[in-house]
Amino acid sequence: MENSMLAAVYKGTPEIELIETKIPEIRSNEVLLKVNAAGICGTDLRILKSGHRRIPDGARIVLGHEVSGEIAGVGSQVIWPKVGMRISVAPNMGCGYCGRCVQGFTQLCGNYFSFGVVIDGAFAQYMRIPSAAIEQGNLAEIAEHVTYEEAAMVEPLSCVFRGLMACRPQPSETVLIIGAGAIGLMFVQLAKMLGARVIVSSRNDERSQQSKRFGADLTFNPKEEDFHEAVFSATGGQGADIAIVAAPSSQAQTNAIEVLAHHGRVNFFGGLPQGNEITPVNANMVHYKELFITGTTGSSIREYRTALSLVDSGQVEVASLVTHRFPLGQIAEAFQVARSKEGIKTIVLPNY
Repeated sequence: MENSMLAAVYKGTPEIELIETKIPEIRSNEVLLKVNAAGICGTDLRILKSGHRRIPDGARIVLGHEVSGEIAGVGSQVIWPKVGMRISVAPNMGCGYCGRCVQGFTQLCGNYFSFGVVIDGAFAQYMRIPSAAIEQGNLAEIAEHVTYEEAAMVEPLSCVFRGLMACRPQPSETVLIIGAGAIGLMFVQLAKMLGARVIVSSRNDERSQQSKRFGADLTFNPKEEDFHEAVFSATGGQGADIAIVAAPSSQAQTNAIEVLAHHGRVNFFGGLPQGNEITPVNANMVHYKELFITGTTGSSIREYRTALSLVDSGQVEVASLVTHRFPLGQIAEAFQVARSKEGIKTIVLPNY
């Protein structure tokens, strides 16, 4: 194996820089991952645009946290994994001893560190995997029939799973999903799998058609139909039992609350842009309808493993969500496509 590799580095500017650098050296309790697929997430786009509170000014970091690959090297003290294993990686690690970590929520640790934010991530040909990731269960072996691209989609799917479970879905309930990007389409599949009736609100007619392919019972375009009227008409005036806001929009969050049924639950899945973090809420509506407002971020290791099993078993189909693929040398073009919302999901193939 040569001693150099390509890596895409974020340096605090809106552009990502492709450099040639040394392959990471691993310690005796670490492993080296050859990255075969890495998804571009909305978080990566937000970092390029506005930075990240965990990335200090002047820092150089390799972004990317939706990742799968092959174990290329192991330290002398590592018992598992073995060289050659096909692996996907949950990105968030915690301190391991705080209250949230011992409950299994390492992604909520006050001192969490994650690939692509605090330590170098997946937009490189190789990644160093620290001992914490091995010890906390962040590495998962993937079956031969699961492609590297599908395995890279497990991380966003695990976040979707967490978001839906926070709303305590029950069979035959009506679930409204606002937004039909890759995240929204995964929500459609999970909600249908759990026996829900699914309504999708999307400004993109092509993605609305995709949501129907995944089982959506009804779709509407809020640019062409009144949002509130469409939802109440579709639910016999009762409103949605669950609303998922899979779009970074304060107005969408307000709208979601306003169309909930009694005892309705809403999940604010995506974070809002800087400077627009405040959502107007009708508190009386929350009070008199006994509504529940939830928010989720990331996923636990358990939820990550559940998402992997859903992909492994074919219960959730993620392969067709990948519409654009780029080698690492075209990382700038890959980000441009992801930013333009052309297609659905963009994947980088660092060793292609």
